[in-house]
Amino acid sequence: MKADWMTYLARAEGEPLRPPAFVISLDFELHWGMSDIVTTPEHPYMRQLLGARRAVPAMLDLFRERHIRATWATVGYLFAEDRATLTRFSPVRRPQYANPARDNYRQEIGDDEASDPLHYARSLIDLIAQTPGQEIASHTFSHYYCHEEGQTPDDFKADLAAAMAIAEHAGHHPSALVLPRNQVDDAYLTPMRETGFRSYRGNPQRAGFQRKYHDAAPTRALRLLDSYIDLTGHHGIKWRDLKGDPLNIPASMFLRPRRGIPRLDALRLRRVKNAMRRAAKRGEIFHLWWHPHNLGQSTDAHLRDLAAIIGYFQVLSIEYGMRSMTMSDVLARHEQAMTTSPST
Repeated sequence: MKADWMTYLARAEGEPLRPPAFVISLDFELHWGMSDIVTTPEHPYMRQLLGARRAVPAMLDLFRERHIRATWATVGYLFAEDRATLTRFSPVRRPQYANPARDNYRQEIGDDEASDPLHYARSLIDLIAQTPGQEIASHTFSHYYCHEEGQTPDDFKADLAAAMAIAEHAGHHPSALVLPRNQVDDAYLTPMRETGFRSYRGNPQRAGFQRKYHDAAPTRALRLLDSYIDLTGHHGIKWRDLKGDPLNIPASMFLRPRRGIPRLDALRLRRVKNAMRRAAKRGEIFHLWWHPHNLGQSTDAHLRDLAAIIGYFQVLSIEYGMRSMTMSDVLARHEQAMTTSPST
């Protein structure tokens, strides 16, 4: 496999401008993304969040070894070296959420990464940036909730401007955006564009992801079951269906954590692989996403699963020419194809 794979990698010249693509995006947030749920230091999930700090370097080693490109959508707070930096870049205009549990500005945090590894992650961001093929993207500054009462698109714009500024302070220029809890509406596209974001990860266009029913118990059950058995289709994205400014690059599937039940875990992997193969055969994009903290416990077992998925991608690369891409890679190929010919 290794020899065949390396031969394939060297065969980039002359490939189609829009080949089948395997896109990975990760929502890197640590405690900022769970602060409304994991509310005390004694909460059992804190251990899993802390485990993300081990999972990130391990994933990067795997990505480097297998030549995998990925987009890391990072909460702006994590870029800060210390509390003073965080204060300096925090926006003056802030959302006034009706539910105060959503307000991360109320969080009590430590002074720096050494004293508070759940709220600062500059060293991990630097490690990501130093790994070939990894894209630093944004997950907003404060883990902003676009569907909460008490906030406006103007508040969102201020948050995105702060996210861009603190990332640039750390030496990065993000152009891709992932919205916390995947909450996005048309009214928020203009602030994205005006603050410099060129692409974002939209929701899958299928049953179970419409805003009106998103949090209803039957809808959540459908999404859970669909992770193990095919209830809603394979969810590849046709290149010609990409649209918008910023460009909407919809998610295909969430990589759920292991359940520790061998039969269920095998079904979960088979579901992902079948969807990947369908996308590869049809020349489509398959966009897989997860959080680093999903691998925060049973990390070695999760990494074996991830290695199996990547190994399957390598098979599809050789059989169908599938390519590993970041979100910005997809944007660049899409724009080049639109400039050359709409039918390319």
